[in-house]
Amino acid sequence: MASEDAKVYVISVAAELAGMHPQTLRQYDRLGLVIPSRASGRGRRYSLRDIATLREVQRLSQDDGVNLAGIKRILELEQEIDGLRRQIEYLRAFVDPGRRVFTADPAGDVAVNRTRSRRPSGPADRTAVVLWRPSSR
Repeated sequence: MASEDAKVYVISVAAELAGMHPQTLRQYDRLGLVIPSRASGRGRRYSLRDIATLREVQRLSQDDGVNLAGIKRILELEQEIDGLRRQIEYLRAFVDPGRRVFTADPAGDVAVNRTRSRRPSGPADRTAVVLWRPSSR
């Protein structure tokens, strides 16, 4: 079976799978809602992920009454959230027990600490991680 991101479906098949007219897919492409890849002959190619997004656009529009500009913003924010989640997972790798973490001491100076090896038991027991970058003076 093809990957969820493999761009294999021509517009007629993608439209049928999404339950839409091909012209609707062309309009969504022009508006930047779902942007398929292009084959060498400039034909649109859609992935399973694109088709799922098309279905979500249709649901938001028909069931929730969201206009296309609102749907575009929702999709952009969902992509941003996904990127932030990936960044959080990346940063969590630096906070595993026993690794050094830079923190600020009460005077505001950068200090090197070791994280605790036990899991936090409550809100007051949690350790915050702050990404520090020197100012460019």
